[in-house]
Amino acid sequence: MPNTKQHILDAVGPRLRDLRHRRGMTLAELAEHTGVNESTLSRLENGTRKPTLELLLPLAEVYAVPLDDLVGAPRTGDPRIHPRPVTRHGMTHIPLSHPGGVQAHKLLIPPRPDAEPDLKTHEGFEWLYVIAGRLRLLLGDQDLVLKPGEAAEFDTRVPHWLGADGERTVELLILFGKQGERAHLKVRTA
Repeated sequence: MPNTKQHILDAVGPRLRDLRHRRGMTLAELAEHTGVNESTLSRLENGTRKPTLELLLPLAEVYAVPLDDLVGAPRTGDPRIHPRPVTRHGMTHIPLSHPGGVQAHKLLIPPRPDAEPDLKTHEGFEWLYVIAGRLRLLLGDQDLVLKPGEAAEFDTRVPHWLGADGERTVELLILFGKQGERAHLKVRTA
């Protein structure tokens, strides 16, 4: 199908819905963060409201993605990635790849000695490599500490948690596929 202007505009709504779902946000939460009412956001996602710059700018800011990614603008040929860090749950995610396919992120996890580990699960596999600091990885019933230069790969359907081990921020590279971008779900205990 040719990339007509109408085709590009028609794809904006599903792209916005997908981004919101990947971030694990409700329409109400998104409305609170953007100042755009729920009804308007719903119509944008369903394609019954035309996307405007006024509506897309706050969405790009909340999702921490370039406006071009929201509208599906063609790449300019520049292979460089322009990371825009996002902080969630005390961790800083620095995207190192364009959306789609395998995702690469640099992750900074500061020490939080009073934080109670909250194991999560999601579809997919993750691969991580510790650059600096010490990473505490809870994986099922295993409690592991990884040092700089060590790597781990695991099925993310196994309950897991990542945290800094010690008093220093841990820096790591992490790779995951589309399934790994889905929202984490709390693990229910019996």
